[in-house]
Amino acid sequence: MSSQEALDIETSTTALTTELWAASGQNALESSRILVISGTATSTSILKNLVLPGIGSFTILDPTKVTPEDAGNNFFLEGPSSIGKSRAEEAVRLLCELNDSVEGKADQRSLEEVLEKDKDWLLEFTIVIAHNLEPGSLDKLSSLLWQDPAYPPLVVVRSAGFVAEFYIQYHEHTVIESHPETAQSLRIDKPFPALLEYSMSLDFENMDVTDHAHVPYIFILVRLLEEWKKTHNGNPPTTYAEKQKFKKSILAMRKKSDEENFEEAEAQAYRAWTPTTVPSEIKALFSDPKVLSLTTSSPPFYHLLYALSKFVEEQPYHALPLTSTLPDIKASTEAYIHLQKLYKKRSEEEKEIFKGYLKVEVPEDMIDAFLKNSHALKLLRGKRWGALDADPQALASAIESGPKQVATHLALTALATVAAKQQPNAPLTPSVEDLTAAAQALLPPGTELPEEFPAAVGEVARSPTADLPNTAAFLGGLVAQEVIKMITKQYIPINGSCVVDLIDTWTGVL
Repeated sequence: MSSQEALDIETSTTALTTELWAASGQNALESSRILVISGTATSTSILKNLVLPGIGSFTILDPTKVTPEDAGNNFFLEGPSSIGKSRAEEAVRLLCELNDSVEGKADQRSLEEVLEKDKDWLLEFTIVIAHNLEPGSLDKLSSLLWQDPAYPPLVVVRSAGFVAEFYIQYHEHTVIESHPETAQSLRIDKPFPALLEYSMSLDFENMDVTDHAHVPYIFILVRLLEEWKKTHNGNPPTTYAEKQKFKKSILAMRKKSDEENFEEAEAQAYRAWTPTTVPSEIKALFSDPKVLSLTTSSPPFYHLLYALSKFVEEQPYHALPLTSTLPDIKASTEAYIHLQKLYKKRSEEEKEIFKGYLKVEVPEDMIDAFLKNSHALKLLRGKRWGALDADPQALASAIESGPKQVATHLALTALATVAAKQQPNAPLTPSVEDLTAAAQALLPPGTELPEEFPAAVGEVARSPTADLPNTAAFLGGLVAQEVIKMITKQYIPINGSCVVDLIDTWTGVL
């Protein structure tokens, strides 16, 4: 690849990523520090997908030299000329060519040495990624990083031939910008005073034909719903017949048959009778122990949640704060701008009310993002790596809901169990029988292995140490995507083990 080609990729990738997670996400990426343990083909594929969008820096921790197998599998080694050289240094050098703004470092210490002599160094990173680590070292690493919620999350990646899985170890993960498909309520059923007043003031009968065809549907629905309530005891349309009658009244207001704004109002009529409520998932967050036991040292997310709960409880609409974000609407520029100003003014008023419930100072941009996404906040709580394997009954239950995923997971865990019993640096050549026995031992007595287990264990026995380029490339994209979600705290990361089978080409979450 030429330097110009690399620059073109970098430029296009940066533009795309800015669209995906905006400036706040890009800033989080650019200040992140990634530690990758082992310079395998899979590790470098993951890093490629993190270097291109612009992480701050990365370190590869790997004491090994490049082998012929590495040179044949890893695109970020220079074939035979890399053999015998430091695998970490070679990979770092070539990965850094992808993006001049990213700093890469090679550390040729072993993980065992770091765990023994320099544990605190591991805590300096934003996130730690480990691929195919020796089971004993992995257990020590996961135990260390689990000791404190403030320590970095750990991404455990395991692969053998065409099967793989990865798992993110974290205590909790809060997401404000989850990028939901659903939008905030426009509160057509609970219009704020200025919206109601303007909607009722419109003189549709005497309005110019052109202006009539460009009234935003929100004004139309607010007006008609208010008139409907006056003749229906204050209630919106409830039965199917009433809803159909309401829709017909919308179309009956047209002066011409091709007025698209009225057609849009009919299509959006459900907003008039859909009650504006607080989603049950958000209500549940109000009762979270960390909200109920709030202190001045609590993370900002919980202070924002507390303020939101008080806003919903005490404000007359008992709804989430209004957002000024509006959908695309068939309207004239003048009418749309007026509508936007109404919503913006009201959202600013409600924002000030919301801020009055905060007990600590919170950055203004964080408040804005929180209010904009208050209908889709996420609070995820994770488990330590290995928690599932330590619970035989949970594994047995998982077989019923996800037998394919459990089969691959058991095969990979069995490989780790067998590998842990071998002498250091001894060739890993497990038999299907040994792997099956190790997998069976993880389950409660009498529990049968999934029907899919023989296929999974066969692949693991066939290629226990094979780091195949196509599996590495696929994992590289998947894992990097989840790592970016963790760093930017945008979108919703996988909570559990993501299992990959490239023989039958499927992925699943366990």
